[in-house]
Amino acid sequence: MLELFQKGGIMMYPLVLSSLIALAVIVERLWSQRRKKILIPEIIAVLEQVKKLDDLNLAYEVARKFNGPFSEIVKACLENSDLPPAELRNTIEDEGRQQVRYLTRGLGVLETIAAIAPLLGLLGTVIGMIEVFNVIQQLGVGQAKALSGGISEALITTATGLIIGIPSLIAYNFFSSRSQNLILDIEKFTLLLLNKIIRLQSKGEEVEQINFRAQ
Repeated sequence: MLELFQKGGIMMYPLVLSSLIALAVIVERLWSQRRKKILIPEIIAVLEQVKKLDDLNLAYEVARKFNGPFSEIVKACLENSDLPPAELRNTIEDEGRQQVRYLTRGLGVLETIAAIAPLLGLLGTVIGMIEVFNVIQQLGVGQAKALSGGISEALITTATGLIIGIPSLIAYNFFSSRSQNLILDIEKFTLLLLNKIIRLQSKGEEVEQINFRAQ
């Protein structure tokens, strides 16, 4: 492996760095995008049981025990449950846009690596072929051993760029799809809570703004 790295030339350094960054993002996203870490079962269970005003306090107490985009959106909804439906919906949407960044964090880096790794490999190919032509100019085409170094560098960097770029692109598409599914699920359960608050308001129950943060 070390021999291949040395034969690949100078472009192997950014390629290896790109592979390490991509690996770090993939591991972090696998850990952070676990379904139970995002869609916390305890919060979902209590939201499904909300039927009266007192249940909103219980829902908040459960949500405040957890961190993450789902719990933050739920807390924002409950903390502003006294607002009119239109304003409450806007508040939830604003908070949701802020929290979505957590689910898509690092995906831009992964997409960039998937795009540039093959290009870095291609650049290594060009550099290797330039060396080949320089050798041909100086020694002629009969020096096969002298020519093999540049050709080897060209092939190694091209292969390395593809080896890094293809898995990075697959991982990017996978995590993008997963994040979109998680966002849709968060919207579903948030809408469930919003509709229950609106129903409580329509029944004439006074949904007061409780100082949740002070509890």
